[in-house]
This record gives sequence, C-alpha cells and structure tokens, in this order.
Amino acid sequence: MSLTIIKPGLLDTLQDQGRSGYSRLGINRGGAMDRYAAQVANMLVGNETREAVIEIHFPGAQFLFEQNTLISITGGNFNAMLNDEPVPLWHPIVVRKNTVLHFPGLQNGGRCYLAVHGGFCVSKWLNSYSTHLKAGAGGFHGRKLEKGDEIPFKESSIYFAGLLKPGKEYEALKWGVDTGSTYRHPNEISFIEGNEWEQLTHQSQQAMLEENFTIHPFSDRMGYQLKGVDLKREQNIELVSSAVSFGTMQLLPNGQLIVLMADHQTTGGYPRIGHVISAHLPKLAQLRPSDVIHFIKTDVAKAEELLIAQQQELNILQRACTERLNSMVC
Repeated sequence: MSLTIIKPGLLDTLQDQGRSGYSRLGINRGGAMDRYAAQVANMLVGNETREAVIEIHFPGAQFLFEQNTLISITGGNFNAMLNDEPVPLWHPIVVRKNTVLHFPGLQNGGRCYLAVHGGFCVSKWLNSYSTHLKAGAGGFHGRKLEKGDEIPFKESSIYFAGLLKPGKEYEALKWGVDTGSTYRHPNEISFIEGNEWEQLTHQSQQAMLEENFTIHPFSDRMGYQLKGVDLKREQNIELVSSAVSFGTMQLLPNGQLIVLMADHQTTGGYPRIGHVISAHLPKLAQLRPSDVIHFIKTDVAKAEELLIAQQQELNILQRACTERLNSMVC
C-alpha cells in the first residue's frame, strides 16, 4: 500500500498545515505554501485537514500507485495525467493499481497538492508531518522526494475500488469543489500596514499602491523577492530584529521588497512595511517567478472579515465532502 517515485520533480515534499508554537526556539511554522489547497485536497478524499499531502513544484515528479486508491489534486494546474489521460483538479479520483501520475505541462499556478485517502504513513516531528529541509526533519526522512522512494499509505481505499469501470485506469467522481473567491483576481494582493509603514516617504507609499511588482527568479519557499520601483524611508534608522511571519513584507537595503513565505526565518531586522492578509496567502502562493503583483492596502477589520469568510467556506466544503463520500460507500 504505497506510492513510488519513478522520476523526481524539482521540489516535491510532504507538507501539512505546519508546526505551531516553536518560533521562540527559532523553528518556523513551515507547512504547505498554499494551506487552502492542501486542506481541500484532504477534504476531497475524506481525510482530516491536517493530514500530510505532497506539495509538487513544476516540473513535477512521476508517481506510481502500488494499489487502488482514492486521490485528489488541487492548486496549480500542471496538466495532471494518469497514464496518458488528463484528469481534473479539485475532484476525488479513484485510481487503479499500477497507474502512473505525471505532470507534462504548466498551465498556471506555483504548486499543486496530492492527497490520498487515509493519508501518508510518515512520522511527525514536533507535532507536524511537514518537511523541514534545513533541519532535515519531518516529512519523508526530512528531505525532498527522490527516485525510488516508496511512501506508504495509512489505510486502504478498498471501499472506493468498486467505482472503477472495467478497463479504466481511473474514475473521476462527478462532483468537485468550486474554490469560490479564494483565487479570484490572482495578481491583486491585499496587505495591512506594518510597523515601519510610516517610515516610508510619501512618494514610496504612493508607489507601493500604484506600481506593479514582479516576482524575481531567485524566489523560493523562504520568500518572494520582488522587482519594482525603489522604495525609500524618510530616515535610514537601524532596527532591532523582531518577529516576522508568513506574509511579512520587508524592505531590503537596496530599496526592493521581499515577502516572507512558508519557510521564512522567525526574526528579521529589515523594516516591516506591511503584512499580506491571511486570506490572500493562498493566491500569493500560487504566483510564480515573472508574475506581477499589484498591492492593495486594507485594514485589520477587512482582513479579519475575509479570513472568517474563507474559513466558513472551508467548513462548508468539509461537511459537503464528508457527506458525499459517505453516501458512496454506505
């Protein structure tokens, strides 16, 4: 009962919703870059939302399923195929034993997520399945997936095998998930003011809201380096290092911005110009190098309103997925 890596991808790791409570020890939360897509991937196969999923970057790996199972693929569109047949995203899919999943082309998005019914049987580190590459811990032996790796499943999907039609490698169930407003207007990213926002010159504040910024090729899971107009502070006051988080927008000495992502450091000494609102982190995570960002300033009340609405949507989706899956095996 496992999945085997036939061909490794650029950077494919096991991730979950991250490990909380260890920032004081210098260990960040980490976890999936797009936590929304990772949660929905688990919902579609009947898992708890904190189960481990495989985060796939393009070019993605090739996976061989060693048994019949129920899977889902969410997030970016990498033209997912089972053997040589295209499969839909955001749907539960019953897969036959010895079928190969691969990703031959990039349509959109920065990463996608693969979930299997029951989850992957890997050990937790500090209460999380997430791979921490720098520590070499969590996930699958603390590293990215490599050729020949066999990742066991926690349980069988025998209940869903009867949905496969004779001669078919897979069966995509007719129902799926509409992601609603989560990824709408993908290049528009809202933020709230950071501690050092007022230190920017008026011209720089205006430029932040009027100009576009491009994601630099050197961007990764630690942070997105942005290329755009040089931003300036009224005075170059040296700052004491302070806590930072997923979405913190820092001003570098060269006048350019960096947005911290899932594998960010826990403290930083650069000016914190703003913070990307939590509800927009999923669509930020789906942007790629050379993509353009247009920032929109908002306030805490609006940020909370959007996050609450997104969480309510997830709660509804989880109940709906559970009911549909239960009705198919009863």
